[in-house]
Amino acid sequence: MAEKEPGEETKDGELSETARQMRAAEPYIAAVWKLVGGAVVGVLGGYFLDKGLGTGPWGLLGLSLVGISAGFYGFLHEMARLGKRKR
Repeated sequence: MAEKEPGEETKDGELSETARQMRAAEPYIAAVWKLVGGAVVGVLGGYFLDKGLGTGPWGLLGLSLVGISAGFYGFLHEMARLGKRKR
């Protein structure tokens, strides 16, 4: 008998338990990526701005704060949207 891969459909067309759990977790993973992505973009942008302009740590500090704030806002906005959808 062949092993079924995680996420594969069953004979009656329904998703396996693993696939259902992964699909349920998808919105939360996307929300976390918004938080992480905002911080990473801010830090990298500030680093390269400082490197190009020679402004010391100020570009890194400023854009890090902006990126973290934007990521946190996106995260909270997504979680609020998910909370409204669950009701």
